[in-house]
Amino acid sequence: MWALLRLGQPRSGGGSIGDVTYPNWPAGFSFVLPVPCPILLRHFVMSFVEEIEPLKQAAITELNAAADLASLEQARVHHLGANGRFTALLKQLGSLPKDQKPAAGKSVNAAKSEIESALAKRKADLELQASLPKEPTDFTLPGRRRPLGKLHPLSQVTEDIVRSFRKIGFVVADGPEVEDEYHCFDALNTPADHPARDTQDTFYVQPPQAPTAIELRQEQQKASSLQPSPLKEEREKTPPSRSEILLRTHTSSVQIRVMEKQKPPVRIIVPGRVYRRDNADATHNPTFHQVEGLYVDKDVTVGDLKGTVEFVFKELMGEETRIRFRPHYFSYTEPSFEIDFSSPLTRKMGKEWLEIAGCGMVHPKVFENVGYDPEVWTGWAFGFGIERIAMIRYGINDIRLFYENDVRFLRQF
Repeated sequence: MWALLRLGQPRSGGGSIGDVTYPNWPAGFSFVLPVPCPILLRHFVMSFVEEIEPLKQAAITELNAAADLASLEQARVHHLGANGRFTALLKQLGSLPKDQKPAAGKSVNAAKSEIESALAKRKADLELQASLPKEPTDFTLPGRRRPLGKLHPLSQVTEDIVRSFRKIGFVVADGPEVEDEYHCFDALNTPADHPARDTQDTFYVQPPQAPTAIELRQEQQKASSLQPSPLKEEREKTPPSRSEILLRTHTSSVQIRVMEKQKPPVRIIVPGRVYRRDNADATHNPTFHQVEGLYVDKDVTVGDLKGTVEFVFKELMGEETRIRFRPHYFSYTEPSFEIDFSSPLTRKMGKEWLEIAGCGMVHPKVFENVGYDPEVWTGWAFGFGIERIAMIRYGINDIRLFYENDVRFLRQF
């Protein structure tokens, strides 16, 4: 710290600075020199140290008074920012004498640490306060569980059926829903005059037919004429012929496709969607789900068929379920049977026995169509509706409920 010292002889000549005399100093001349001033230096050091505590208290008070995070940030910048009040004090530390710097620096760093601790504590409190609900909450109330979805009842029944068959070595096969007549009817020994092949019972699909090159050329030649194209008129007059493409009426077509590609033994089940021209009512729908099974091996008998069916239906309907076979006719099995079952579920419906499925031993003609020797291989097949199983199992009296997607209905399963 420096002071200004005035030197000179205002009325007589000569003068001195310290121990040096200047005899030729002009009379009346004086000048000012900066000299060290211990008193001012001591006053500056005391003033620096005294400012630390008030600035610290002011900073802590302002930080604790911040009402939100934005106000807290403003207070931080005000005191600890690049141009902050406490930062300005830190910058003055370099002006102190070397012997005074350690003590002053220790005091400044301790104060800064207290300010930063107060800042961190207030910030944590404000962040916690911001995360709390704005309205009072009773944390002792039961929590709100997020609603969980579940499988459709038809999917649940399908999985149960598949699980039961897998226990006895069956695997799941799949195939196209848009089929041709050969796999859906011809290969299954279904005659051409069978009612199932009529357009009143089956959805036939008319695929787009590309015109030939001659037809395209003829139509282009007639396009410039005002008269309509004779070829177009002929097409409009002639009704389209029935296509060989259809929506499958059963999943038996997949059995044919599997046997065409796989050598015996075969042990499969085929769940899937099928289509028939039925009017929708309480027990019928144009689209429904079916599962069919096929077992081909040497020396397969009706006893194997009955034992398998009885095992599966006891798994699905309960241990008290009883099974009986009635003779029937299917073009792709011989002999053929209808399956009835009896259980507490049927008695709740007021019936002792209820028809549930069809089955039989695979017809030799079907084996010949896929290249199996009927003298070596035998097998059985069966099929039943998944909706029918679900309706009996859950006591549902209208099949249309499965397709309406009413969550009030679906939540019950």
